[in-house]
Amino acid sequence: MPRPVYSAISSYSRVRLLHLLQDRPQRTITELCDATGLHANTVREHLQRLIDGGYVVAATEHRTTRGRPRVLYSAASAGVSPVAVRKAREAAARGDLMRRIMPWTGAGGAALPTEAVHQLDALADDLGDAGFDPVIDETTLTLDLSPCPHSSSETAARDLLCQVHLSLMDGVLAQAGGPLRVADIAPSCDPAQCVVHLAR
Repeated sequence: MPRPVYSAISSYSRVRLLHLLQDRPQRTITELCDATGLHANTVREHLQRLIDGGYVVAATEHRTTRGRPRVLYSAASAGVSPVAVRKAREAAARGDLMRRIMPWTGAGGAALPTEAVHQLDALADDLGDAGFDPVIDETTLTLDLSPCPHSSSETAARDLLCQVHLSLMDGVLAQAGGPLRVADIAPSCDPAQCVVHLAR
């Protein structure tokens, strides 16, 4: 049963901000305001939610001239997010516990290395928090996200959401550490269908 969609990426404005930061890291509040038309306080609130969720990292710029250094924001995939690393570690611990208590939930014949299994634990947790109900096939390395909770969005918005979610999935895998990465999304005529291919 899907969890309610109330996460750091449940807001389309936050998705737009993430897209901008994935496209070009190290942006300032002013740049993000100019690109989105949002008020600076709104952008700050959205960015804080994204930082708390492990999707964005902030760094103070190194200045060689006078003046207050600016805060530069980047998608977590462009730098290490302590929040994302902690979430991945906690997901791996929960997954290990579940596999010990209920061994039939394990990989079966997939024979993935432990690091890859832990990556899938982190990915399943993150997607669950975002409102998806992922079905992971460890043998074929596919991730079925059908039905997509965003399938009723307008086509342009859906394309942006897909692009951001794919980058986020790849970022979660990278932050968790291990051999798996997102390869592509299977083409489909039905926007409610969503199958992501992973690769070692």
